[in-house]
Amino acid sequence: MEMPKDYNIEIEKQIQKKWEESKIYKFDEESKKPPYIIDTPPPYPTGRLHLGHALNWTYMDIIARYKRMKGFNVLFPQGWDCHGLPTEVKVEEIHGITKSDVDRHKFRELCIELTKENIEKMRRQIKSLGISIDWDREYITMTPEYIKKSQTAFVRMYKDGLIYRGKFPVNWCPRCQTAIAFAEVEYKERESKLNYIKFPAADGDGHLLIATTRPELMAACVAILVHPEDERYKHLIGKEFIVPLFGHKVKLLADEDVEKEFGTGAVMVCTFGDKTDVLWVNRHKLEIKKAIDEKGELTEIAGKYKGLKTEEARKIIIEDLKKEGYLVKQEPIKQNVGVCWRCKTPIEIIVTEQWFVNVRKLIPKVREIADEIKWVPEHMKIRLLNWIEDMDWDWVISRQRIFATPIPVWYCPKCGNVVVAKEEDLPIDPTKTGYVCDKCGNTDLIPETDVLDTWMDSSITPMVITKWLDDDKFFEKHYPVQLRPQGHDIIRTWAFYTIVKSIALTGKKPWNEIVINGMVFGEDGHKMSKSRGNVVEPDEIIAKYGADALRLWASNSVVGDDVQFLWKEVDYGYRFLRKFWNACRFAKMHISDDIIEELKKPMEISNPIDLWILSKLQKLIERVDRDLENYRFNTIVEIYKFVWHEFCDNYIEMVKYRLYGNDEEAKKEARWTLYYVIDKLVRLLCPFAPHFSDYMAEIYKIENLHFSFPEVDNKFINEEAERFGEIAKNTVISIRRFKANSGMALNAPLKYVEIYTEDEETYNALVKTAEDIKGTLKIEELKIIKGKPTLESKIVEIIPDKSKIGPEFKKNAKYVMDLIKNADEKTLEKIINEGLETEYGVIRKEHIKDVKRALFCEGEEVDSVDIEGVLAIAIIRK
Repeated sequence: MEMPKDYNIEIEKQIQKKWEESKIYKFDEESKKPPYIIDTPPPYPTGRLHLGHALNWTYMDIIARYKRMKGFNVLFPQGWDCHGLPTEVKVEEIHGITKSDVDRHKFRELCIELTKENIEKMRRQIKSLGISIDWDREYITMTPEYIKKSQTAFVRMYKDGLIYRGKFPVNWCPRCQTAIAFAEVEYKERESKLNYIKFPAADGDGHLLIATTRPELMAACVAILVHPEDERYKHLIGKEFIVPLFGHKVKLLADEDVEKEFGTGAVMVCTFGDKTDVLWVNRHKLEIKKAIDEKGELTEIAGKYKGLKTEEARKIIIEDLKKEGYLVKQEPIKQNVGVCWRCKTPIEIIVTEQWFVNVRKLIPKVREIADEIKWVPEHMKIRLLNWIEDMDWDWVISRQRIFATPIPVWYCPKCGNVVVAKEEDLPIDPTKTGYVCDKCGNTDLIPETDVLDTWMDSSITPMVITKWLDDDKFFEKHYPVQLRPQGHDIIRTWAFYTIVKSIALTGKKPWNEIVINGMVFGEDGHKMSKSRGNVVEPDEIIAKYGADALRLWASNSVVGDDVQFLWKEVDYGYRFLRKFWNACRFAKMHISDDIIEELKKPMEISNPIDLWILSKLQKLIERVDRDLENYRFNTIVEIYKFVWHEFCDNYIEMVKYRLYGNDEEAKKEARWTLYYVIDKLVRLLCPFAPHFSDYMAEIYKIENLHFSFPEVDNKFINEEAERFGEIAKNTVISIRRFKANSGMALNAPLKYVEIYTEDEETYNALVKTAEDIKGTLKIEELKIIKGKPTLESKIVEIIPDKSKIGPEFKKNAKYVMDLIKNADEKTLEKIINEGLETEYGVIRKEHIKDVKRALFCEGEEVDSVDIEGVLAIAIIRK
């Protein structure tokens, strides 16, 4: 097969089509190979694959391809985590409606329709990256099959007492109008004001000064706390004070968690300003007052401020406090505010009835399982352990939305029973299907309209891909799976919740290893965002450079670290592929299709340069194998260095003279070595640049590419051959550089070269590789001499400076110039160092424009070249 002149990225599409049609990456359930199952992240179907996805999927694909080549039966599925608020918002935007304008089931159908469109777009993008997914194993969380499994998990955990319903404070997003878990709360720093407010004593004897950032919550103030050891307030403990503007009385209590140094050391407890308020309310058994509703507006207990949004209410209440003389002063303060991870709206803590998973009960087992799992990088485990260490609340799993997995529950108004669906009836939507109360037989039940948190769906992915509930034998054999790859931003959500669910439902760890990737930053060093204008789309990169170049950029990074996108690095990857392409094309000119089968057979190699490249290649194979086993994808740099410099720039240059020569045995060895090296390099490159490798495998008839990683052949590891080869290589490099600096063509012949060395090993190496040095550099006669050359530097020309001599010496200028031109070494030295007295005046160094010297060896003018990194010098006779 003839190679085209240029490397064309359009071949990638043809190769992807071939892979898909042949189902080359299909998981074989009958295989005797050891299984390797990857619990891949199901992305949210936005319709757009971003560069973070490209990084993560490239990591996963390198692992999948490497494991396949190492003899594993790889299950690499693709999932889609469909449910969520963003889809609901987009549907409302597209159709110009709100979810309350239409029937909830019609609204859900619109969400499904949009999600299917987005999945199709992202499926195409993932395929364009060359990801080796088994598309027969695709799962979608909104399908009835998947919903059944989510609901089964709910039912079983409910029966085991791990899921309960209760009225508790929860994090609430006023914009999304739904409860969210603590893991979904992000924190952002913002400027605020610390307001110092007088609380009058109920008995009329003075007042207490309290500092707060949230005066809008005063209507829900239920106590004032001070530290029991605070001398300023000890005598006031138990006394009542009046809440300004709202008039109700609250008691001053003592609590050791109060910070004496913050503000005034006296803090009001409101239901609920933050997580600490919840703790204090429970500890002191305080009354709960609801000041803010689900829309983020003040309730009726706020009196005239009812219906105001919190920000607006805060401004008006501060103005009223000023007017009434309660506000003493304000100080600027920076504070971390909890916001919804989806819409970035500041969250509130309100009391509502919700469904919870009792994660606190499972925490000891989570710690135990976390230690059983191998974390890459290891320090990422600390993020999980720190998260559970500070966990005070259970996981709220109910959401006040429509497009999500229905909670399979009804409520009996007759006997108050909570009716949970039977497993055999799942999947089921309570808002569509009635049920019978298993306690009193009532059929007129109230359906649960809340739905499950989307993490309840995605946290069972390792069970779903191993056929949980579908094939018990398969599940028992393959669970837990081998690997979970994911981003560090969802350790406290996806990783944590998956471990929780796996413990609750199987009692086992979900995976053996977890590999954590970082985030992608723009060229400006900031997180990619449209507002910054630093977003680069994978499609844009693929269109310009191809998927393999993008994959090479992703590969050259460290697992766990954030990665900066740089166009120049993609360009470097592309140029590397072109460099290797050109080298392979040159080799193919000497390796016709009819001799390839012969070249696949073992052969005795004696040429020292062949033995050099073969030994170095074994070291590369060993290094890349070890690195990939340990998820060090940036080992691609080792492949870059070997291919670009050792193979292309040096070995191929040193093998050309044999390929074009008349010695058939030498030619045969050179062809065999070329083929062997290309075969192994193409296989090493395959996990990183699979399209390029696949096409090269077609050209060179490389068999079993995707299922055979190169193995180290110990018979080729030869330390002496490597040392000798390096000496020959550096000799060639140094003399080629001399040619270039002398303005000679690199293929120009050299008549006679002597290489001198006093080092025994260098001498032996040069003698053994002399024919290769001679042939590569086109040296007509080459001598290797043990010893030092006798070199003498002589003046060959002195050029006077006419512009200086003329004006100074006038009519004697010619005599002065002749004197300078004919000066010997001693005279020249005197002129330069101290000046030469003559009958015409003093001749100084400024009268000399240039001095040209030359090296002489045995009376003949020569050039000398110090051989870089080698204890030798080359003497070139012209």
